[in-house]
Amino acid sequence: MRAVVITGHGGLDVIEVRDVPVPGPRPGEVLVRVHAAGCNNTDLWTREGSYGAAEDPDIKTGWLGPLDFPRVQGADVVGTVVASGDEASAGLVGSRVLVDPAEYDGPGPDARPADVLGSERDGGFAEYVVVPSTSAHRVDGSPLTDVELACLPIAYGTALGMLERGSVSEGRTVLVTGASGGVGLAAVQLAHARGARVVAVCSGDKGEAVRGAGADVVVDRRRGEVLADAAEAAPSGYDAVVDVAAGASVGPGLELLNPGGRWVVAGALDGWAVEIDVRRLYLSNLALVGSTMHTPRIFDRLVEIARRGDVRPVVAATFRLEEVGRAQAQLARRQHVGKLIVVP
Repeated sequence: MRAVVITGHGGLDVIEVRDVPVPGPRPGEVLVRVHAAGCNNTDLWTREGSYGAAEDPDIKTGWLGPLDFPRVQGADVVGTVVASGDEASAGLVGSRVLVDPAEYDGPGPDARPADVLGSERDGGFAEYVVVPSTSAHRVDGSPLTDVELACLPIAYGTALGMLERGSVSEGRTVLVTGASGGVGLAAVQLAHARGARVVAVCSGDKGEAVRGAGADVVVDRRRGEVLADAAEAAPSGYDAVVDVAAGASVGPGLELLNPGGRWVVAGALDGWAVEIDVRRLYLSNLALVGSTMHTPRIFDRLVEIARRGDVRPVVAATFRLEEVGRAQAQLARRQHVGKLIVVP
């Protein structure tokens, strides 16, 4: 089969297209023929090795530590099960499935990701991929296309996790940063679907598309007055901030939150080093919450959303398998709205 691998940490030059053997499923696993696989910022950061470590923020590593190479990236997979490793999972053969990219640190519904497809194990930028049978969720009747379904696992799972941890519900007011990107746009759509009032931060040229996804107000970050404009957009304050940018705005941005509000962060596009006045946190009973991906409970909810077609993911562009490098280059430029999808 054809697969796209990274041979180490580095630039686009470490991406290679190779012919490799089709993997065989072991007991408890299934073989999925990949119909579509989504691109994520995690693909860039994993390839670049930009996650760092507590003891050395500048060390080249994956998000959970050192990686084995070559590695097939691609965490967002939708496809058809074509083989099973045992009789217990044979009933999945022939099913259209959405794959949960995470393996977890425990059996409970609120367990945390401890291993991710395309990072700790080979992923979906290939014609076939092996996954645990418990990670393959049937979506045969979903009204969403394969390309739309491939938008969901990382971006929408992360966004849904952020909304859950931010207690975003009907009637709440939420600020979403990076609203034209994969996670940000997913958060806009999902928060709108919950009945929240959504103020979205993005560059002005993407405002119409973000408003079309469900934003009530769009704040143009290019004006350079994001916090002031966000405050004007919600004079009564925010119940939650869903933040994929972080950076210097976090500290002063806490003033936007109502007492008891939650600032949920799942990215650091504007910088990972922040400074806050901790008195603001405890005097107003605020919560600064880190949020990585999803839990089994949240992914189950995402699968139900996918089966019903409650949201229609925005697809910016599709690419052939041989164009993964071009897709990652476009992703890094951040000039698009929505998701970039690889179609083997």
